Amino acid sequence: MRRNRFLSAAALVAAISVTATACTGSAENTAKDDPNAKTTINFWHGWNAPKEVKGIEENVARFEKAHPNIKVNVIGNINDDKLNQALRSGGSKGPDVVSSFTTSNIGKFCSSGAFADLKPFIEKSKLDLEKTFPKVMLDYTQFEGKRCALPLLADAYGLYYNKDAFEKAGITEPPQTYSELSAVAKKLTKPKGDGFEQLGFMPAYHGYETTTEHYLGSWGPEYFDKDGKSNVAKDPAFAEMLTTQKKLVDDLGGIKKLDRFRNTFGDEFGAQHPFHTGQVAMQLDGEWRLGMATDAKVPFEIGVAPMPVPDSRKDTYGRGFLSGTVMGIAPQSKKQNAAWELIEFMTTGTEAVVAFSNAINNVPSTFEALKSPDLKGPEGFRTFHEIAQHSRSNSPAGAVNGDAHLNSLQEFGYQYEKGAVKDLKAGLEKLAQQIDTDIAKAK
Repeated sequence: MRRNRFLSAAALVAAISVTATACTGSAENTAKDDPNAKTTINFWHGWNAPKEVKGIEENVARFEKAHPNIKVNVIGNINDDKLNQALRSGGSKGPDVVSSFTTSNIGKFCSSGAFADLKPFIEKSKLDLEKTFPKVMLDYTQFEGKRCALPLLADAYGLYYNKDAFEKAGITEPPQTYSELSAVAKKLTKPKGDGFEQLGFMPAYHGYETTTEHYLGSWGPEYFDKDGKSNVAKDPAFAEMLTTQKKLVDDLGGIKKLDRFRNTFGDEFGAQHPFHTGQVAMQLDGEWRLGMATDAKVPFEIGVAPMPVPDSRKDTYGRGFLSGTVMGIAPQSKKQNAAWELIEFMTTGTEAVVAFSNAINNVPSTFEALKSPDLKGPEGFRTFHEIAQHSRSNSPAGAVNGDAHLNSLQEFGYQYEKGAVKDLKAGLEKLAQQIDTDIAKAK
């Protein structure tokens, strides 16, 4: 999901894992509460923007109308210290339902027992997961066969482009391969002094959303082999992506020049985002950017397309990186059956999923919601629906230590990007050893 949410979600994982060993979920539904009894459950989430909070509250109101015996106490914008303290103490004030923005922490959620095993609830409800959710969303809500979460809306990443800038440059179509992206980016770049009046594309890893895992969505690599060992040195996709990205950086002026320009950018989630202001003509970003750019009343026509793919894999064009919000049950909850009613309603109910998608401009997470005529959104939003359903779209594999392997890869990317790593093959082999060691220590 969005990088600014990764830190709070990672802290949430740390807070939850403190108590995980004492309250792991069971493979059998041992919950004793009657979901038909009059009760109150606590739902903790991290949304804080007014329209997001409103969207949650409206969906909870729909749930309470459909389940008049269950009242939901909603607590948003969770402070991690408060969360940690509440989970340590447990009791009736703690959460029954928990949501997270970070799919890369599912490995830790599931393996530690921080989220309860949902298998018994799913079986009791006779929920056919494969007919309900796209495969990649099912993949990022389970770990090593244990399903401890269900998807609640998704983020799909694509390429935004300034149609006015394209027209002025005589470019008629968005690039579909990385060689085309490089050519178009150079054509759209307008130098100014030692910087730029306009940059065709910001490829640097410190740029907004241009992270290693987001780029890798165009390659779809296997992060781990069948034995659970890091694949970064064995799957050629990693070296290909790193090489491709570095060539983009070098072709557009080098990392020092790009970083100087990047330091002039406005806030990622504000009206002065560099795509909004025209400082960059193309932007790798998630579906929410479309609504933000529309709200910012940008003075140009916005184009949306899938991210380019490697030249050797042009037949996979249309794929993309996916992540999303997940929902789970707190294992210490004494009201797990009632908690499941809320999760099932919010994650599988077409009306609820569509309404929440419309409210916060995220991608629906069920097949039925994706084809609903009630879906709204700015022009071009359908592109992200198509990316979400593409058979080759992907998300990084999880690990018992959460997103540590992705952070290590990102750090390696920084070093390679600036030229500190001279031998890519040797560097990736060392990185794989580090990732394997970190995972072994976490078990």
